[in-house]
Amino acid sequence: MNLILCGMMGAGKTTIGIKIAELTGRRWYDTDGMIVDRHGKISDIFEYYGEAHFRKLETEIVKELALKDELVVSTGGGLVLKSENNAILKQNGVIVFLRASLETLAKRLNVDGTRPLLQTSTESIRDRLERLMRERMPVYEHVADYIVDVDGKTPEAIAKEIVRLTVRES
Repeated sequence: MNLILCGMMGAGKTTIGIKIAELTGRRWYDTDGMIVDRHGKISDIFEYYGEAHFRKLETEIVKELALKDELVVSTGGGLVLKSENNAILKQNGVIVFLRASLETLAKRLNVDGTRPLLQTSTESIRDRLERLMRERMPVYEHVADYIVDVDGKTPEAIAKEIVRLTVRES
């Protein structure tokens, strides 16, 4: 059984995924990192091919990872918005939603100029995040087997909490 981390960009999926892998001895994969390794920068994919193409690449990665076992997988922020991805992930995975407040996300992402979905001339990063959160939170909550709040906690504490919650399932 795989352990899947989902949530908004900036929630800590990558950092916490690495910590969980260290605690459990499992292999760690990052879906965005895999796409970058194979296809180049995410911002370039969005610019030249569009978001729909990027989402197709995510589904290809999900199908590949679902064939493996005992992994920790950090997903891109929008990956679970596609129901096909969720069905594939749930076949062999427990999904944990890393829930962060708007304040936490805005503070973490305010200096990050690499996120294509935050690149807009008409909205502030905070306004864009707030809109994305309204759209995505219901999906994250619906797909999650567990919800873990990350505000005010260290990555180590969050990783240990997730291992405690999921060790009997995965």
